[in-house]
Amino acid sequence: MQQSTRTFTDKLFLVIKGLAMGAANKVPGVSGGVVAFVAGFYEEFIYSLQKINFKAFKLFINFRFKSFWRYINGKFLGLLILGMLISYFSVSKILDYLIMHYELYVWASFFGMIMGSIYYIVKDFNDWSRRNICLIIISIVAGVSISLLDPARENDNLWFVFICGIIGVSGMTLPGLSGSFILILLGNYVLLLVDSVNALYDTIADLVRWDLSFIENQQRMRLLKVLVVFSLGSLTGLVTLSHFLGYVLKRYKTAAFASIIGFITGSLGVVWPWKHKIYKTDASGNILIDALGDPILDNYDRYFPNIMALETYMGIFFIIVGIGIVLWLEWYGKKTLKSTK
Repeated sequence: MQQSTRTFTDKLFLVIKGLAMGAANKVPGVSGGVVAFVAGFYEEFIYSLQKINFKAFKLFINFRFKSFWRYINGKFLGLLILGMLISYFSVSKILDYLIMHYELYVWASFFGMIMGSIYYIVKDFNDWSRRNICLIIISIVAGVSISLLDPARENDNLWFVFICGIIGVSGMTLPGLSGSFILILLGNYVLLLVDSVNALYDTIADLVRWDLSFIENQQRMRLLKVLVVFSLGSLTGLVTLSHFLGYVLKRYKTAAFASIIGFITGSLGVVWPWKHKIYKTDASGNILIDALGDPILDNYDRYFPNIMALETYMGIFFIIVGIGIVLWLEWYGKKTLKSTK
């Protein structure tokens, strides 16, 4: 794990990486864990989360805040989480706009970035044993199978919401596994990442105006309760998954990397640029809408593009752009590493 001797530029780039990770986590089909892996801080991220344990809790409740902060690698986690929070209120909003107006090109860019990520990982992977090849194949099949599952119905039972938090945060810790897409499959994407977040925005706005009437709004209070339980589940998932992954990375590193290669490759099916949205409908066939009046996404219908269409070539261009972004990040990372030696 890196020590906390980071320059101002290092800290700034760590916040930017958090921005990218937060934006990726919100997009169904894209994994924030891939950003961490390609950007070169995945292992530090996992090992830092591992430090959130009973010893850290004892330091905290004994008011030894400096020791607590140092023990959990707080400077690293704090900057990364700051970037994610900023992303949630800024970059992800821009991303929402781009997906709404330039959906094919956004998906094509992500598709290219994931292809570039696969190259980035595979080129340094040297253990092509039978076991690891089997793990890659199994992980690819698992990733593709997830993309073909039919979504469940929305469920606001608090125990289920807590489990959604644990599973949904997997995109941050497991490269190639999209937490937001899994929430779509579980039927709770809109409830947890749209409606409850909008309820939080509205509540903050009301508090700024000293308007406490929202307390009597049962629907608002229900959504806030759902958001709290989901957040607790996400925190639990982060800590528990990081301990499991930390154990695996220490003892079975090449096997873990083989599985990650497979999951990332399998996720290409989810991020395939050419697809139609399928919206949820009621028994009469009418499209259901969320609290903002937007249609509720159910899944995607993927298709092969028309090779003669200009839009297809534009999509291919943005795939190349996505690959180029990852290769540039790799080049910049190597250049930075050399300059620090």
